[in-house]
Amino acid sequence: MRNADRSAPPPFFFTMRISLRRPRNLFLALLCLSCVLFLVPPVLLSNFPTDLSAARYAARKEFIGDFSGIVKNFSLGHPSDALTLKQETDGGVKEPTGIVYKERDYRDPVNSRNTTIHNTNLDEANGLQFGNGGGGERKQENANDSTGGKKPGPSNCTTAGEHNEGACPQPVTSNKIWQMEDQLIMAKAFLQFAPPSSNSHLVRELKQRIKEIERVLSQAKKDSDLSRSSLQKIKAMEVTLSKAEKSYPDCSAVASKLRAMTYNTEEQLRAQQKQASYFIQLAGRTLPKGLHCLSMRLTTEYFTMQPEERELLNRHDVQKPNLYHYAIFSDNILACTVVVNSTVSKSKEPEKIVFHVVTDSLNFPAMVMWFSLNPPGQATIQIQNLDDFKWLPASFSSMFKQPGVDDLRYTSALNHLRFYLPEIFPSLDKVLLLDHDVVVQRDLRGLWSINMKGKINGAVETCREGEAFNRLEMLVNFSDPVIASSFDAKACLWAFGMNMFDLKEWRRRGLSRIYHNWLQVVRGKRQQLWKAGSLPLGQLIFYNQTVPLDRWWHVLGFGHDSSISRREVDKAAVIHYDGNMKPWLEIAIDKYRGYWNKFLDYNNPYFQQCNIHT
Repeated sequence: MRNADRSAPPPFFFTMRISLRRPRNLFLALLCLSCVLFLVPPVLLSNFPTDLSAARYAARKEFIGDFSGIVKNFSLGHPSDALTLKQETDGGVKEPTGIVYKERDYRDPVNSRNTTIHNTNLDEANGLQFGNGGGGERKQENANDSTGGKKPGPSNCTTAGEHNEGACPQPVTSNKIWQMEDQLIMAKAFLQFAPPSSNSHLVRELKQRIKEIERVLSQAKKDSDLSRSSLQKIKAMEVTLSKAEKSYPDCSAVASKLRAMTYNTEEQLRAQQKQASYFIQLAGRTLPKGLHCLSMRLTTEYFTMQPEERELLNRHDVQKPNLYHYAIFSDNILACTVVVNSTVSKSKEPEKIVFHVVTDSLNFPAMVMWFSLNPPGQATIQIQNLDDFKWLPASFSSMFKQPGVDDLRYTSALNHLRFYLPEIFPSLDKVLLLDHDVVVQRDLRGLWSINMKGKINGAVETCREGEAFNRLEMLVNFSDPVIASSFDAKACLWAFGMNMFDLKEWRRRGLSRIYHNWLQVVRGKRQQLWKAGSLPLGQLIFYNQTVPLDRWWHVLGFGHDSSISRREVDKAAVIHYDGNMKPWLEIAIDKYRGYWNKFLDYNNPYFQQCNIHT
C-alpha cells in the first residue's frame, strides 16, 4: 500500500492508541513499531517526508533526466544478471519480504562548511585560503539556508483553532512534486530492468505513466501549480508501480543494481567536482581581457609623455617616518586602485598617508601613468620598480622556487619581496603591508599605536582555541627532524594580507638573514619542507615574533566563502578576497562584488574603452 501524500503518516499511526505512560504499554508500542518498519516495502519508505533543500531539488531533477542512461549502463550487456519483468497474471506472485533498499539520507553539500574549513588551498596573495576566515561564530551568525531564505524559527503568529485563524502564513511546499519525481525514478528503473524486446501490457503502462508524470513536472514547479487531474495521475502511477513491484522475484538483484547506479552517480559527481575545481583554478590565474587592455593603453600613453610630465606629486614626503606608510606589492592596476581609494576614503587624516606601490618592470609604466592621471586626493603615492632594487641577490627571482611548482601565484617575486621590507624602506620604523585584494572599511590609524610587545609582526590569527585546523602542521612538513625540533606543530597560523611590521625590531633581530638561511636549508633537502607560496615560509620566519591582533581588523574568506555574515562584514576594518574568486574576475562571488566595485569609477574613459564594467 502506498500513500498519495508524502506528508501523511501511515494509517498504522492513526489506529495505534496506546497510553505510553505505563512501561508495559511502552514496550508493546516499540515492539509493534519495529515490526512495521521491518515489513514496510521499499517504495513506501521513499514516501516518508524528508528535509529537502533547493539544492537537493535541483539535483533530483538532473538525476531524473540522466537516470535512463545510468541504469542502461548496468542492465544491458549482462543477460545473466538482468531482471525479468513478468506479465500480469491472475496467479499469485510472492512479494519480497523484508527491507531491500532504504532511501539514503542525502545531505545538502552547498552549505557544508566543514569542507571549506578543513580543505584549505594556497592563494596568490597569502598562500592559503582560510575557511574559518572571520571567526568561529559564523555558523551561528549565518542563519540562511542554501536557498537564501531564513531558516524557520519561533513564531508569534496564532495557530489554527484560535480566533485569528490563518494569521500564520502557509509555507510553500513541494511534497507532491517530490513524490512525483520519486515515482519517475522508480518507474524508469523498472522499465530499464525489463528485457529490451519486452512489450508487455505492464511495460506499455509504465511508459504511458512516465509520459504523464513528465508532462506534469514540465508545467508545475510547486504543489500549488498542480491541478486535480495531476493528483489523479499520482494515484495512477502508484497503482502501476505496485504492479511492477510484484513482478520482481529477485529483490537482491534489484538492490545490487541500485547500489551500482548509486556508485556510478557518485563517481560522475566526483569527476565533475574535480573538473570544476580545475576550471576555477584556471580562471583564477587568467588575466581578464579588459585589464590587459587597460595596461596596454596606459603604457602607450606613458611613453608619449615627456619625462617631467611623468613625475608624481609630493614625492618629497615619501620617506618621512612620522607619516602613515602603506606598502602594496602588485601588478594589478584595478586592485591597487581599490586599495588606495578605500584607504583614503575611510581615513580621518588622508594628508598623512603615503602609499608605496612596488610593481614589476612590465607594469611600471602603466601604474605610473594611471596614478598620475588619478592621484589619491591629499595622500601621497610612490611607484617603485622591482628592477631598480640593485641590492637584491642576483638569483632572487629563482631562489624561492620549488621543484614542480610553476604557478605564478606561488613563485611571484612580488610576493617574496615582502621579506625585504627593511631594505626597501631603510628610513622607516613601521610600515603596514596590504595585499592588493583587500578593501579598507575603517580608519587604520589605530594600528600604528598598537603595543607590539617587542614582536615584529602584527597579524590576525586564523585559528580558535580548541580547534585542530589552521595549525602550522598544515603548511610545514614535520617529518623533517630540523622542522620538528624547531617548531610546534600545533602553533596557530596567522594571515598575510594586513600586517603591521616593526622594521626597527626587524633589523635588530636580523630576520632577513634568517630568511636566506631557510632558503639555503631547503636546497639541501630532497623532500619538500613546506607548501608553495610565501605564507608557509612567513610562518617560520616570524615564528614567536607575531603579536595577534583583534580579528575584526582583518576578516578573510571573501574570495571563497559565500557564508560570511553581514555582521562580520560590517565590523571588519579590512575585508580580504583571499581565494580564487577575486572581485575583478567573472567567477567572483556576486554578493561581495559591491564592497569592491564602489571604489572604482566605471565612467572613466579608459574603463569604457577597455569594456571594464561592474
